[in-house]
Amino acid sequence: MESLNQLFSDFSSFAWGLPLLILLIGGGLYLLIRSEFLPFRYLGHAISVLRGKYDNPNDPGQISHFQALTTALSSTIGMGNIAGVALAISIGGPGAMFWMWISAIVGMATKFFTSTLAIMYRGKDSSGEIQGGPMYFITEGLGKRWKFLAIMFSVFGMLGALPVVNVNQLKQAINDIILIPNGVEVNLSSNLVIAGTLVVFTSIIILGGLKRISIVASKMVPSMVVLYFILVLIILGVKYTQVPKCLMLIFTDAFEAHYIKGDAFFGGMLGALILLGVKRGAFSNEAGIGTAPLAHGAAKTDEPIREGLVAMLGPVIDTLIVCTLTALAILVTGVWQTTANNGVSLTASAFESALPYGQYLLMICVFIFSVSSLFSYAYYGSKCLSFLIGADKKQYYNVLYIGSIVIAATTEFQAMIDFIDGVFAFMAIPTMIATIALAPKVVAASKDYINRLKLKKYEQ
Repeated sequence: MESLNQLFSDFSSFAWGLPLLILLIGGGLYLLIRSEFLPFRYLGHAISVLRGKYDNPNDPGQISHFQALTTALSSTIGMGNIAGVALAISIGGPGAMFWMWISAIVGMATKFFTSTLAIMYRGKDSSGEIQGGPMYFITEGLGKRWKFLAIMFSVFGMLGALPVVNVNQLKQAINDIILIPNGVEVNLSSNLVIAGTLVVFTSIIILGGLKRISIVASKMVPSMVVLYFILVLIILGVKYTQVPKCLMLIFTDAFEAHYIKGDAFFGGMLGALILLGVKRGAFSNEAGIGTAPLAHGAAKTDEPIREGLVAMLGPVIDTLIVCTLTALAILVTGVWQTTANNGVSLTASAFESALPYGQYLLMICVFIFSVSSLFSYAYYGSKCLSFLIGADKKQYYNVLYIGSIVIAATTEFQAMIDFIDGVFAFMAIPTMIATIALAPKVVAASKDYINRLKLKKYEQ
């Protein structure tokens, strides 16, 4: 196990070097400037599209704008918001949250471009069904000679879609919140029981395909966000005197890096803190990684810009709102300085210290977050396998996917997070290269869409 931990740690460190940081943040800034800050200027219009104002049931695609966003959010609003934020603070301190914010703001532009491209360059799988995603906008937009990037994305996409972190942290939450406090011995057998239960539950849903996934996600995601939002607001209300102090600490520590643990990066500990924040931000909102375009590419629309605008709301909801709530709950309760816990156990400590039965209320959120993420990731992985070997064989991915649930439930958290970090990095490389290369096409389409939108308003 120690050898495996070291292998995944080295893999993650190798993948997350300066070149990837430049590609994700530098590339995102380029896209933001190139779009003339369109994601921010048309935020209101994006909400109108999300509400269904422009829906047309006759448009090509499989699911609505709202279902596409909730399917994408059901994978991003998950353990990245509970375990990922907790891990970032336990390793980097409060300042890590600031750099997660930066990655989200830049990520809005990245999500806009990648999801617009997912509609602009939709392709067909071997069964003739319309599909969208990085592998399709690479081959359809850049041409067949760039297919090696599409293959690279699909191979790492299958691995990145494995639910190893979500399952691992759900198992940890069940152990720490329910089993251990009630005197139940936690061992391999108990972990296998948890894994078996998840295997049965997940199999029932994922074998139903995208429409069942989107229906379940569209019902679960809004309710889980509201529940989590209310619980954290109660904690912040109880600890209201600490909120201003903790907010200020996030900003000051972002440039002082007093609490960061680990090795220096790019000349110092501040560089290590920035890298940690960007890495955890990528795990949280997945901007630039390429998973969200797999969901948004299936939306019912013939207007790519509309889907891009809907997609950009993801980092706002996911990182700027939900992750910030988690961070403040951990900071105002002080558990980040009084306990050695990390991941979901640290967040559970914050809830337990501020709310009666808080850890059990968090357990409800953790379960919903984790399970909804399982559904979306299964869809992402099967799309990647379909691209590689044909849609008629995509069901084979479900076997790999379900098998990984057992592995994740019996493996250490750090090994799983290092594995996913490294895989996400190699998914981001082809996604960002293709997105930057095709950015002029998106800019031209944006201007055309905005002109038509203004003309329609004028005529009305």
